[in-house]
Formats: sequence, structure tokens, C-alpha cells
Amino acid sequence: MKTEFRASGDRSLLAVYGSGVDQAANEKVRQMAALLSGRSHPGIEAAVGSYCTLMLHYNPLHIGFEELTRHLLDLEKTLGEVVVEGAKTVEIPVCYGGEFGPDLSFVAQHAGMGTNEVIALHSAVSYHIYAIGFAPGFCYLGGLDPRLHAPRLMTPRQNVPAGSVGIAASQTGVYPLASPGGWQLIGRTPLRLFAPERQQPILYQPGDSIRFRPVAEDEFRHIYQLDNP
Repeated sequence: MKTEFRASGDRSLLAVYGSGVDQAANEKVRQMAALLSGRSHPGIEAAVGSYCTLMLHYNPLHIGFEELTRHLLDLEKTLGEVVVEGAKTVEIPVCYGGEFGPDLSFVAQHAGMGTNEVIALHSAVSYHIYAIGFAPGFCYLGGLDPRLHAPRLMTPRQNVPAGSVGIAASQTGVYPLASPGGWQLIGRTPLRLFAPERQQPILYQPGDSIRFRPVAEDEFRHIYQLDNP
């Protein structure tokens, strides 16, 4: 797909490299973000990647929309030179159902299967991280089995506990912090996904993968005590 450039306000440009949930387009987003990071321009203030787009915030006193467009097209010609940091798979333990996943039964009923089958399907694959946003450490994942797609809650919860694992339509993800939310909650991880005092506050980055590992309640509580001093 030919790159599209769209104005977003008077000092932001949206570069569109594809559509939908496309891992190839997302890889191009990551490569362009790496190129911009390695070749800083005084007029570019920030680059924020998403599924298939890259938002550039710029200072119009230093660079205009058209000049920025040409700069990005020139960078695209050097994509073969960029080396993006190797992706890793992060394992996240999850205690499914019960008080940790109050909507697991609903998701199972909606899918026409048992709760154990939902757990098996949900934890059977690795999920590519397309972007991080909404809250520190909240990752947008791709690859949820279509049989597990489930609607959002009609009325969002006012307080979803930190670590809750949810499903909303074709997406699955984890709430790193306590917050309101309308996803179907199927489990919870004892890990602190965002810890600002750590050298690396977030355990993963876009391009990495997440794999959920089912754990029993006693292991959940053991890990929680270790990771939440």
C-alpha cells in the first residue's frame, strides 16, 4: 500500500501504512519509528505508533507539512538499513475464572463451549503487541481466536482491578492499572505490569508478544506477594 499522509490539527501528521490488524504494516510502523529515533530532526517532537499508523507531532516553525512528508518518504527509502530491536515473548501468568474472571462463564456460554476450553484457547497462542496506549502498559494485542470474540459489557464497570485480563469483540488484553472498563473479564495476573520505580517500568514494548499461562489460585497469590512488596 502506498503511504498516505493526513493532517491532524495544525502540528500533527498521520502517516498511514496499511489498514486493520496487519502485522506487516505494524512492522513498517516500528521500522519508521526506529529510523526517526535514530535520525532526530529538530522539527519533530514525537512519534507515536499504532496498529498501522504513525502520528508525528511537529513544530511548524521548524518544518511544514509538505517538508515533513518529503522527509518521511526519503526515510522510507532507507528502510532496509534499519535494525529494530529483537522481539521477545513475555509470559504472563493468569488465574482464570472465579473472583478473578467474573465473566468467564459468559464468554464460554457466548462461544458455546466450556470454561476450560475457553482457557485452553486463550492461552494456546502468543499475541503480537501492536501498540501500547490508553494507560501505561496497556497493550493492544492481535491474534484472538475468533471463537472467543465476545461483546463489551452493556454497562462498563467503574473499577476494574489492576491485572484483569479481558476480551472485547476481537481483542484481548490486560488492564495494567485499576480503571473503569467495559471488557469481559476472564482472569487476572498477579504481575505488576507497570511499575514506575523499575528501570524498565513496562515489561514489554510494541513488536513483542505476550503469552498467557494459566495458574492456580495458590500460585497467583505466591507470585503476587513476590511482585507486590
